[in-house]
Amino acid sequence: MLRSVVFAASLLAATALSAQSPAAPATLRSILLEQLRSSHNKAEWFTPVNTAVAGISPEQASWIPRNAAGKIDPENNHSVGMLAAHLVFWNERNLQQLRGEKPAQFSGNNDETFNKFDAKSWADIVSRLDKVMTGFEEWTEHASDAELAKAASTLAHVGTHNAYHTGQILYVRKLQGSWNPANGVK
Repeated sequence: MLRSVVFAASLLAATALSAQSPAAPATLRSILLEQLRSSHNKAEWFTPVNTAVAGISPEQASWIPRNAAGKIDPENNHSVGMLAAHLVFWNERNLQQLRGEKPAQFSGNNDETFNKFDAKSWADIVSRLDKVMTGFEEWTEHASDAELAKAASTLAHVGTHNAYHTGQILYVRKLQGSWNPANGVK
């Protein structure tokens, strides 16, 4: 009987201690997943891209801000759609490489990656952006430790690149007047 009481008390104490212990230490996988998700669809430090592109009409996605001279300059100022198309291009290409697939031929002219957008393709661009971001997360969850270590720099840059252009998307939407600050950025 005494042994049962001691055992039960020990078990309760161990359970209480484990419930109070801090979360498991961060791993490379957990950090990369956190970065990918926060730039995709989980609002944490900044507004994720899914929120940034939500609720925009194809016409709004096509709007290009004027330059300092008051002219529309799509070579230097980009629409929300152009920025999202650029993200889709590079994200799909990087995910294909991670999966061991051969990406389509590319001229190397980064300007082309912005200019593959028109209003008719807006819904497809939004869908592909979500799909490719989900693909990165799934790849990261299932990659071996060796694959993950090899791809860590690429994945970190993907998250940073997405956050950078998401900031631009939000800025364009603010200039346009189509951003609701209740969605994350005042």
